[in-house]
Amino acid sequence: MTRSVVQSPARLSELIVRIATLRDRAAFAEMFDHFAPRVKSYMLRLGAGPTEADDLAQEAMLTIWRKAARFDPTRAGAATWVFTIARNLRIDALRRERCVEPFDGGAVPDVPDEAAGADSAMAAAQSEQALRAAFAGLSEEETMLVRMSFFEDQPHSAISHTLRLPLGTVKSKLRRTLARLRAILEAGR
Repeated sequence: MTRSVVQSPARLSELIVRIATLRDRAAFAEMFDHFAPRVKSYMLRLGAGPTEADDLAQEAMLTIWRKAARFDPTRAGAATWVFTIARNLRIDALRRERCVEPFDGGAVPDVPDEAAGADSAMAAAQSEQALRAAFAGLSEEETMLVRMSFFEDQPHSAISHTLRLPLGTVKSKLRRTLARLRAILEAGR
C-alpha cells in the first residue's frame, strides 16, 4: 500500500487538469494515492460497510478519471469536487438499496395488469405535460433554481456559490418558486 502524501489544493487542481487535458496516468495515480483512502473513510463515516466503502471509493476515482474535464477550479476546490462526487455516489447507492425488494423465492410478485400499466403511463404523461406547462410560467432564474436543486441535486450552498447569491436568498427564492409551481399545478387541476 502506498503512503498518501498530503497535497496542496493548488497541486490537486493541477493534477485534475492534467488528467483532463493529457489523460496523464501518473497524475491520476497521485490523485488516487491521495484521495482513495480518504474517500473510503468518508464512505465508512456515511454508514457504508467496508466492502461497499471500498467499491464506492473505486467508483469515485473512476468517475474522477472520466469526468476530469468537467472540473472547474474557479467554482470549487479539488477536494470539494471529489467529495461531492463521492457523496453523490453514496446517495445513489442508498437510493438503489431502497428500491430493491428482496425476492425470497416464495410466490412470484404480482405482475401489473397491462391495462393498469397503460393507465399509469397515460397519467404520468399528463402529469409531465402539466409540469412542463407549469415550468413555462416560471422565470429563467426560477427554472434554474429548481433544476439545480432538484434535478442536479445540488446543495443550496453550491447553488449560492454558483449563482453568487447569499444562501438565504437562494432558500427564500426556491421556497417562493416551489409555492408558485404548486399554485400553478393546483390551478390546472
